[in-house]
Amino acid sequence: MTLEDLVRLRRARDTIDRDYGRPLDVPALAAIALMSPGHFSRSFRAAFGETPYSYLMTRRIERAKALLRRGDLSVTEVCFEVGCTSLGSFSSRFTELVGESPSAYRARSHEAGAAIPACVAKVLTRPVRRPGPAARRQPVRNGEAERAAAS
Repeated sequence: MTLEDLVRLRRARDTIDRDYGRPLDVPALAAIALMSPGHFSRSFRAAFGETPYSYLMTRRIERAKALLRRGDLSVTEVCFEVGCTSLGSFSSRFTELVGESPSAYRARSHEAGAAIPACVAKVLTRPVRRPGPAARRQPVRNGEAERAAAS
């Protein structure tokens, strides 16, 4: 992979980071990176360790967690606010990544993390993929739900 390819992939990844709430798909992101959709998907995964869709959903779930911690929006409102169009898909993905449903996440107390700056909280609560081929079969969880249950 060339440096030029990495720059174009970074441009697409920055678009995901900035515009996660908009409808984004692989062909649109590939156009930003000036690549074919297939080449873009393979290159993105090679460069960043996950597919463009997985990266987008991780960003959306991270933002959803912040909105749910605030507590002033319903789960449905949060779902649409972060760019998801299906409450069922959003809830399934949220549960897979976080380890508990959006409703349970919203309902529990988040006061212990209130003193932590948002930029640090984002890093600490980001879902982490397990290395190796088994990672594709196992849910991606950051352990936050297990830590909350233990407290």
